[in-house]
Amino acid sequence: MEHCVFIHTNHKQVVGALVAKYALRRNSQNNDRFDVRIIEKKDYPFFDAREAQMYLRDGVKRTWLNEDLQSFTPLRFMPPELMGYKGRSVVIDPDIFAVGDVWELLSRDMQGKAIMCRRRSGPKGFVDRCLASSVMLLDNARLTHWHVEEQFNELFEFKRDYQPWVCLKLEDRDTIGLFEEEWNDFDKLTAKTRMIHNTRRRTQPWKAGLPIDWRPAERFRLFPPLAWLNRARRHLFGDYALLGNYKPHPDRNQERFFFGLLRECLDKGIVTQEMLREEMQQNHVRHDAFEVLENTPQLAPAPNLPMALPG
Repeated sequence: MEHCVFIHTNHKQVVGALVAKYALRRNSQNNDRFDVRIIEKKDYPFFDAREAQMYLRDGVKRTWLNEDLQSFTPLRFMPPELMGYKGRSVVIDPDIFAVGDVWELLSRDMQGKAIMCRRRSGPKGFVDRCLASSVMLLDNARLTHWHVEEQFNELFEFKRDYQPWVCLKLEDRDTIGLFEEEWNDFDKLTAKTRMIHNTRRRTQPWKAGLPIDWRPAERFRLFPPLAWLNRARRHLFGDYALLGNYKPHPDRNQERFFFGLLRECLDKGIVTQEMLREEMQQNHVRHDAFEVLENTPQLAPAPNLPMALPG
């Protein structure tokens, strides 16, 4: 097909990716018009080849760890290659769940732009001019300069900095258009939301109570001492030491939405109880997930939900 949604992930977020794929299909009335593919870090050996090597991130040299929660993020630049630089693609993180019909995004007028996305919120968006590449609509034919393995390796040669890369600062700004924030709603679920993004990692609904397994930023332009303290913590105690645990999401509606989707995935065999138990054992899913599922009400039916969803 000429249209495809890609969900990029690693082993730590595979349950989220499966739920994200199901949500895209569940809430679309145009499933015959696009594909959905999950792309996983484990299928690209160039990641493992760089384990424990130093790379450049926001001007700081850091160690690449494939066990990090977000080690998959360079894959968000992979869809044009995978589609032979033809057609259109949408790429999303595995913690993004469709509320509306993604076909409305895939089929919209891009007005000649190569990329459509939204701004980051807070200082990163307005001080650093960072764009959110966590959801992108891509005209693949206009992105023939994206070669992920080569550009990933440039991080370790200190020719490319991870942060400007994922913030799309290395792209010609004239080739980027902005879509409505509702297509990448940061921890906000309203009647306008088209895709909800549980972007605050500390409060992802399926992680509450687990030990933190991601590394915070080490450069804070508004208050540099925070970065100095965090860097000292890492050097003295280790990458994840003293970071604490994931917290419950402050919006119970977002928790209920995710677990309502997960409940349907279990009912349909998309996620099995055995898989969920294994993910809990690996500290990828909160240990009280089954109790939360038992207390989660059913979601309202999707409009015109077909009897059988494509794979």
